[in-house]
Amino acid sequence: MSKAARRLEHRRARRADDGSMTVVVVASLGVIGLALVAALAVTSAVIAAHRARASADLGALAGAIEVARGADPAVACVRSAQVVRRNAATMSGCRVEPDGSVVVVVSASVSWTLPAAGPLTAKARARAGPSP
Repeated sequence: MSKAARRLEHRRARRADDGSMTVVVVASLGVIGLALVAALAVTSAVIAAHRARASADLGALAGAIEVARGADPAVACVRSAQVVRRNAATMSGCRVEPDGSVVVVVSASVSWTLPAAGPLTAKARARAGPSP
């Protein structure tokens, strides 16, 4: 094979590869984008879970303080609901046990989810009061 023929063959081989890195880069960026979206969704769910737990703890403590002061159980639950609301959560249950402890059930919405997942909530339960 002559030198000119080899050069022509080499050029043809190079042209077959033209643009292949573009496909690799675009695919890599897509994978990185999906990983970032998934990380954002997981982080948002973890934050909501922490917010729900903290709200439940603080709400139960507020209710237990009211009970210890001699307040009616309904007043204790109202106070618990106020504290839970201030912590960006929703109280779905509150009860005062016979021993004077307060049990609070709370949910906090996940601020960012994947569109296919729909709205998600994190739930938590806390008890505060005298030791059983």
